[in-house]
Amino acid sequence: MFKKFLAGSLALFMAASFAAVDINKATVADLDSIKGIGPATSAKMLDERKAAPFKDWADLIQRVPGIGDKRATKLSAQGLTVNGDAFKPVVKPVVEKMAKEKKPVETKLAPPTK
Repeated sequence: MFKKFLAGSLALFMAASFAAVDINKATVADLDSIKGIGPATSAKMLDERKAAPFKDWADLIQRVPGIGDKRATKLSAQGLTVNGDAFKPVVKPVVEKMAKEKKPVETKLAPPTK
């Protein structure tokens, strides 16, 4: 019985330690506690938040220099949220990616028949 209680208490503690930190409500200490956010980044975030709360992840990425899709994914995995939402990256179709890289799109056509 004691082992079950101990295991349950440990699980509850672990869940509480990974609690989400909402950027619109977070203090400097809250932001600095997230792996990947240091004093400079938290200062930029708080300065932008003073102007207006962040609407969503796209707003955060647009307004805070140094935050892009890749970094937003990592910060979200560490517990950062915007209005309670985790970051959901937008998957671009392969054609758009190839056009951006200026590579021709390969198409597989059957050879002509005689």
